[in-house]
Amino acid sequence: MSSLLEMKNISKSFSGNKVLNNVDLCVEAGEVHALLGENGAGKSTLMKILGGIYTKDGGSIYIDGEEVQIHNVSDSRAKGVSIIHQELMLAQHLTIAENIFMGREIKNKAGMVNLKKQEQKAQEFLDQYEISLRADTRLDKLTIAKQQMVEIIRAVSFGARIIVMDEPTSSLSDAEVEILYEMIRVLKKQDVAVIYISHRLNELYDITDRITVLRDGEYVGTVVTKETERPQLISMMVGRDLSSYYTKTDNVVDEVVLKVTDLSDGNKVKCVNFDLKKGEILGIAGLVGAGRSETVECLFGLTPKRAGTIEFKGKEVSFKNPREAMAEGFGLVPEDRKQEGLFLQSDVRFNTTINIVERFLRKLLWNKQKENQIVSEKIDDMHIKVTGASQIVSKLSGGNQQKVLIARWLCCTESVLILDEPTRGVDVKTKAEIYALIDQLAKSGLSIIMVSSELPELINMSDRVMVMCNGYSTGILKRDELSQENIMTLATTEVSA
Repeated sequence: MSSLLEMKNISKSFSGNKVLNNVDLCVEAGEVHALLGENGAGKSTLMKILGGIYTKDGGSIYIDGEEVQIHNVSDSRAKGVSIIHQELMLAQHLTIAENIFMGREIKNKAGMVNLKKQEQKAQEFLDQYEISLRADTRLDKLTIAKQQMVEIIRAVSFGARIIVMDEPTSSLSDAEVEILYEMIRVLKKQDVAVIYISHRLNELYDITDRITVLRDGEYVGTVVTKETERPQLISMMVGRDLSSYYTKTDNVVDEVVLKVTDLSDGNKVKCVNFDLKKGEILGIAGLVGAGRSETVECLFGLTPKRAGTIEFKGKEVSFKNPREAMAEGFGLVPEDRKQEGLFLQSDVRFNTTINIVERFLRKLLWNKQKENQIVSEKIDDMHIKVTGASQIVSKLSGGNQQKVLIARWLCCTESVLILDEPTRGVDVKTKAEIYALIDQLAKSGLSIIMVSSELPELINMSDRVMVMCNGYSTGILKRDELSQENIMTLATTEVSA
């Protein structure tokens, strides 16, 4: 019996650079098959070939045992393949039904869109896949998780038998992740194959049947998920054992740099209390909606402080905007690097030095040599994989984009560095490099606030963790008190106003 999908000896080069070299992928009907590898391993390129966005240079693709040619997206869709991208391709102002049938509307004899018929058909799909939504609901009324369900329904309405999900949980809460998993289980019962791309290894053990690992554009191997330990997967991805995955040394000096008392922004941040010592890594934990990002944004001057006090080095401060915070040596690496951090269509040089342009500009003269020296040092120090400082940032992998963003803030941050989800969407090797960098920065005397949704990251990298629930700080755990149970207990502790 042949597999639903077989990709054999797939090769692809760009400008003479080979990004895929004889890669294999075999997926069964009704299987959730993970595609795993570091950023730049070739996962996205392989899936873009399957989706008709790129054409292969060599190799063969078989669906149901029959060789197929995929030259474009239409070819791919006609073969039953659909890709659900990390950024959802839906229209927020349209209804669920209108989104499902967008581009292939059901029309009446007069050539007008038959909205009633579309809603009826869309509702049948929603009911079939056990999704309790009305087809006439506008998309902007739905959570991200529910919007993903609509994207999946849209895919199966095309007759998709192979659905690729690229980092599907990156913006979901734990409860929403379970909704996605339930949808995937329903797809399995319908014999739909799901190719699941994620950097979160825990997820793979929750939902996948097998895992194929790529490294440097080459096929490493395919394993059964439940028979494979996490260290083996990491070793397959990076080519060696990452025994020192987390790098953490004790760098705390008994000197309080920052003290926050009863901080409130009048909205999501209600009453937050903590202090931060020199060389300390203070983690901030909490469930989605707890107010973690809003707290650091208020602290940094992105949103106004409505109540409470902030003391920096013994002096009360209240930053009205980020410029004032930066003038005191504060830096903030935001949660969403693409929307809030990077200038994606600009080059590495611009993105690295945009915060310190005054250092190179003297009497309308630009000191290009000095700028190039700083950029070159940051590329080397942070092991950023680029063709050069003039490479456009959008062309870099997610991990290298994150390194560029961190490099920018390291150019101007002297006292307190705030990292909001610093390793979101980056591969295992890059995570290990970022952890080592964070530890090195703390060792140099920088004080670090790290917001993270990954409890192992907080537990292994923090000196202390401040936990939040519904806008309140509910407790601070010392290093010897850090555990998932203790954090979750505080993260679900309601505080009355």
